[in-house]
Amino acid sequence: MAEPTSPKPPVSGAAVRIPRAVPAPGAPALTVRLNKRMAELGLCSRREADDWISRGWVRVDGQPAVVGQPVAANARIEVAREAEQYQRQQVTILINKPVGYVSGQAEDGHEPAVVLVQPQNRWRECNSRMRWGHEQLRGLAPAGRLDIDSIGLLVLTQDGRVARQLIGEDSEIEKEYLVRVTYQGEHGAETVNVQAVFPPEKLALLRHGLSLDGEPLKPARVEWQNPEQLRFVLKEGKKRQIRRMCEQVGLFVTGLKRVRIGMVNLGHLPVGQWRYLAPHERF
Repeated sequence: MAEPTSPKPPVSGAAVRIPRAVPAPGAPALTVRLNKRMAELGLCSRREADDWISRGWVRVDGQPAVVGQPVAANARIEVAREAEQYQRQQVTILINKPVGYVSGQAEDGHEPAVVLVQPQNRWRECNSRMRWGHEQLRGLAPAGRLDIDSIGLLVLTQDGRVARQLIGEDSEIEKEYLVRVTYQGEHGAETVNVQAVFPPEKLALLRHGLSLDGEPLKPARVEWQNPEQLRFVLKEGKKRQIRRMCEQVGLFVTGLKRVRIGMVNLGHLPVGQWRYLAPHERF
């Protein structure tokens, strides 16, 4: 991806304008940092906003913006077309992460899943017109975690808007998992027909009532898929959350696979292979 050349100030017809918000009569003019306001408007991530501001691609009320600038909610924000073009070149990649790879930085000798994003591992049924290039690895980061012992859908993206949508503080995106379990009950371990011996009141606890790290968990959808496998649908993603939830009710996870994030499914993507997020796909 070529670095953008010296940017020109936005001119009429060459900028994206964010209309002013009209404050309530008599309301105080509260301010927030410009990068936060741009992220709230869905324009980009905070980090991207600071980059755009430093490149001269952002104006506030007609004046060049500066990094760290406070703005009111009714400020008029203009973003140059160069930023929009730059953003269109950013990629989002879906990978079926195998066991043994970590989501983010390498740790304890285990490689990050991003090392699998190479042309030879691109799914041959990926129908995107996007052409592979090494510049697509620059800034490519996981939007969410999937632990080393788990497989399934992992999102890697250069686009801060996607990252904020999936892992931002206010994210409500569902993540769906298939979880194979055994149960350690009063009469020993059950590995074959766990559903038959697992107490209904403990299933209810998985759905709502557990806490991790001193904080109550959001309600979850949890149901049996077959006698040895549960389906979890969560709207949060604490570290090893499902495994730790299961431990609290006597279940031991023997296999965990993420099959959906929002409206994007893992589908038939083979383990260890990747594809581009299609232009029509939305989380």
